[in-house]
Amino acid sequence: MSVAGLKKQFFKASQMMSEKVGGAEGTKLDEDFKELERKADVTSKAVVDVLGKTSEYLQPNPASRAKLSMLNTVSKIRGQVNSPGYPQPEGLLGESMTKYGRDIGEDNSFGGALVDVGEAMKRLAEVKDSLDIDVKQNFIDPLQAIAEKDIKDIQHHLKKLEGRRLDYDYKKKRQGKIPDEEIRQSLEKFHESKEMAESSMHNLLETDVEQVSQLSAFVESLLQYHRQATEILEEVTERLKERVNEAESRPKREFKPKPRQSFDYGDQEPSNGGYSAGPVSPPAYSAAAQAQYPPPPVKRPSVKSKPREPTCKALYDFVPENDGELGFYEGEIITLVRQIDENWFEGKLRGQTGYFPNNYVEVIVPLSH
Repeated sequence: MSVAGLKKQFFKASQMMSEKVGGAEGTKLDEDFKELERKADVTSKAVVDVLGKTSEYLQPNPASRAKLSMLNTVSKIRGQVNSPGYPQPEGLLGESMTKYGRDIGEDNSFGGALVDVGEAMKRLAEVKDSLDIDVKQNFIDPLQAIAEKDIKDIQHHLKKLEGRRLDYDYKKKRQGKIPDEEIRQSLEKFHESKEMAESSMHNLLETDVEQVSQLSAFVESLLQYHRQATEILEEVTERLKERVNEAESRPKREFKPKPRQSFDYGDQEPSNGGYSAGPVSPPAYSAAAQAQYPPPPVKRPSVKSKPREPTCKALYDFVPENDGELGFYEGEIITLVRQIDENWFEGKLRGQTGYFPNNYVEVIVPLSH
């Protein structure tokens, strides 16, 4: 920085301290200028705030919002942008619905309905893509241009005006010590900056026709989006009504449980695991001998059957999702420990104990109460 530049910075700093600390009064700007500055300031704040809020409205997700801001308007005009480059929530929901609808089966009422709604949601995502791109091109980009050029120009000229005012006031108060020609040049520069600031603020306020046109384009894009969304939703609503009528007119199938498997343990005969001899016929006695000496009553050994353990059979596979749950496969026999509540059992299987829903099993031997 030159010596003259250093001196000017010193003059401005001294005058600022005199005004803030010493209460010295500087050159006053006229009321028309102040009113113009007030209007330009409010307009500038409106542009910046609406710009940010519009992007948030289109994409609440910060990552998607960043990608939205990087869309190239020129590419859009040339037809090179068909997608904003980020997934829409409607599209993600639609993908999930169509996937599981097809897994369930489109011949199933619920599965078919999921596919219908999923396809509609994916169409809504495409419409939302078009909305984002249109609003970016016709509303956000023009506002961004105002923020980056017009508003920055105003800020630059106002800052320069304040610096020249401080320089002029410092020299004016030291008239006699500072040459009159230097004071006159400072005054001319002050007026020059004031005119440039007024011109830049006036230009911003005179672009209200363009700003209203941009707002109109924004609303038209919204209207087009909602019209297309309404058409899509009306179509899927009619399709769902048809599915409801079909489901109601279809005769209900009664559930007939399969016959339960019975476990017959039979008579248990004591055995030591050795060779079992064949049956021996009792000795024959005459009728007289039998009458005189009736044979003693035969006592059969009483066999106490082992108490049957409470068990159940798995009707479906159960995959545990939480700690403490017991997993099993269809057809496995599970030992029941206790009933937790009306929906859950506690059981044992393969050396593990855990909880499982009672609608996944068929009780074979119930728990004793």
